[in-house]
Amino acid sequence: MCQTAIKAVIFLYSQKDEQHYIGIRKIAAAIDCSEHTVGKLLQLLVKNKIIGSIKGPSGGFFITPKQGQLPVITIVEAIDGREKFTECGLGLAKCSKDHPCPIHFQYGPIREELEKIFRERKVADLCQTVDKGESYLAG
Repeated sequence: MCQTAIKAVIFLYSQKDEQHYIGIRKIAAAIDCSEHTVGKLLQLLVKNKIIGSIKGPSGGFFITPKQGQLPVITIVEAIDGREKFTECGLGLAKCSKDHPCPIHFQYGPIREELEKIFRERKVADLCQTVDKGESYLAG
């Protein structure tokens, strides 16, 4: 689920100069996801102060420049929790170095590198390639 939330936040940040408040329908269409799913994720992001929202007929969601400087890992932790970077690659409950799954020793370094990328990269960083047309959020 955090992947969808990351896409939604990147889209919001890419729209910061065009419109102040963006509705769920527009966000869901832009990232090719259901409005229901996007709505639930956006609520969690607002609760965790990763984005903001305004209620009412002309309301919607927004992201401030300060929020754009948050590391991507804040989104992951808000949606899926810290466990994303500690859980077994095969989903085994008792996987450890003493009781490893078949991919334990290969998956650990990859998981650590992914966590490093998410800690170092800011929302604004990811938005730059989307703004330049070098990367995409849907289809």
